Amino acid sequence: MRLHRLIAILLLIESRGQIKAKELACALETSVRTVYRDIETLCQAGIPIATTTGPNGGIYLMDGYTTKLYSFHEEEAVNLYLTGVTLYKGDTGKDLKHTLSNLEKILPVEYSEDIRIAKNRFYFDENPWWDKKTRLRHMDVLRKSVWNTKRLRIKYHKVNNEISERELLPYGLVVKAMEWYLVAFCTLSNSIRTFKCERIIEAELIDSTYQIPDDFNLERYWKESEKRFKNICSENEQYHVLIKLHKSQSDILKKCEVFKASEKEEYIIADINMHKFEYACKEVDEIIWDAEILSPIELRNYVKNKVETVMKKYTQS
Repeated sequence: MRLHRLIAILLLIESRGQIKAKELACALETSVRTVYRDIETLCQAGIPIATTTGPNGGIYLMDGYTTKLYSFHEEEAVNLYLTGVTLYKGDTGKDLKHTLSNLEKILPVEYSEDIRIAKNRFYFDENPWWDKKTRLRHMDVLRKSVWNTKRLRIKYHKVNNEISERELLPYGLVVKAMEWYLVAFCTLSNSIRTFKCERIIEAELIDSTYQIPDDFNLERYWKESEKRFKNICSENEQYHVLIKLHKSQSDILKKCEVFKASEKEEYIIADINMHKFEYACKEVDEIIWDAEILSPIELRNYVKNKVETVMKKYTQS
């Protein structure tokens, strides 16, 4: 992931409009796999690169986007580096960390000094506080399937703890809030589905290719499915919880779906959605020390009983 190679890739794509991965690899004297890895890093840095398969396919920048590389400066080099730092999660984490170390060595002086400062002032710890770190065991297989349009056979751990076997035609990979998702046509459901990568417990490539529909757009699909998911949750899973909190604790509301809120002197009365009573019992732990649950009575009683149980443990002699 040398910086000059990343820049060269962008220049070649922008100058030619569309170019195949093999042509990029040949021009840069590197492997196709390295080209794909570089493109993935550029995408994570916010550059809208898209690909199409088939004889007339290739790699290109989305309509209306220009790299403006003539104005590329040290700050953007640091942004590329920091983007790479936050992508350690997954099977390729060690390779990426090694690549970032090499990046420091080959950068011109005007870039390497800023990278050195960034390294000293930013630190990314991917390990959770208490829980065991989630390992994405099959990212290499998933990525190969997506890039080479190879069918995929997986075992998937569903939310209800069932294990299902499926044959997929992967259409793309999406990263949201540091979580990886595979978008694929599922032959079992005969529809396009989204799979959380950490729930894929087995993955095997099938030596059979497929064609992604010409009218499929990964970004559009993701945004539409995300919107549908939020609408379904809002329409079908409404559980109104009325809370009272001091104005100094108003940041709590930024994490909630708020139906209505009103201010009364130094306090805020807010009607928020906790979707279901079962969910509310889990989520309420985060706010009961800074806010009072006014209703519904079943949730108020749940909090009251929980607090009383805790108090008994600390008042018994």
